[in-house]
Amino acid sequence: MTDHKVHLDHAHLRHLLKSMMRIRRFEAKCVELYQAQKILGFLHLYDGEEAVSVGVMEALSPEDAVIATYREHGQALARGVGAACLLAEMMGKLEGCCRGRGGSMHMFDRARRFYGGNAIVAGGLPLALGIALADKTLGRASVTACFFGDGAVDEGEFHETLNLAQLWRLPILFICENNLYSMGMALERAEAETNISRKAASYNIASERVDGMDVVAVESAARRAIEAIHAESVPYFLECQTYRFRAHSMFDPQLYRSKEEVEAWRKKGPIVRFQTWLEANGLIRQDEIVAMETEIDAELRSAVAYAESGSLEPVSEVDRFLTMEEIPA
Repeated sequence: MTDHKVHLDHAHLRHLLKSMMRIRRFEAKCVELYQAQKILGFLHLYDGEEAVSVGVMEALSPEDAVIATYREHGQALARGVGAACLLAEMMGKLEGCCRGRGGSMHMFDRARRFYGGNAIVAGGLPLALGIALADKTLGRASVTACFFGDGAVDEGEFHETLNLAQLWRLPILFICENNLYSMGMALERAEAETNISRKAASYNIASERVDGMDVVAVESAARRAIEAIHAESVPYFLECQTYRFRAHSMFDPQLYRSKEEVEAWRKKGPIVRFQTWLEANGLIRQDEIVAMETEIDAELRSAVAYAESGSLEPVSEVDRFLTMEEIPA
């Protein structure tokens, strides 16, 4: 059975901070590459929400499955998908995790059971239902972690999936990343009930609200949830209250919120909050932080070089994978 307590030894604390810093710097690099027109199409960034993916992934095992949203770079990195193959994918290169066919919103890594993002709002929820049903049918003792945003709760798939998950007693950890604005509308203007965890409770699913800007709180809640899932063979729902610092996508003028509001949230972001707490309690030294930043920057330089030197899929292979027979077992 999973231990839901977070073991806050020095190595784990450094790991949590570095994982969040790595996601933040990866996203900043994506902005640079997008502005240089090396990444094309849509780009949805994860800045501000790092504590959610890092905290949840720490509680999962390699056998567990993950369904992500279209804001998935942070989730993929936290799951262990390499920065180099992610950037190659975003640049449309053959060396990418989906041979350059998926791009920013459709990452996939079968070896890590990372079943990727989905450009359809709430589109990942039924997929999580199917994966969990398959695992249960095959006798696998694994959990399916399903990430989605607050905008997904308006969709029929949300309600249908939660209902069936509870009826069929499927091992699904639902993680709502509530960043308060969905695509571009304040939560209170879109939802009559703004406590999203109550929507899950209406299907008799155990649910709780979590401070999504606190990585330790998220990890602890995720471990507690997974322990309950294994013990009772039922789904569990976490509403992680968070905030995205950047626009919904690179095309978003953000007319629905003020710059002052964004700056106020930045001051209580997950990285600055956790790092400040570590420093105040003498749990990390400045030279350790500098070393982590140096390691991350070196990794990203190497990842960019790898992606830029990659190749494009030959035109002769465009029609590959049109049939199931061509997809590797």
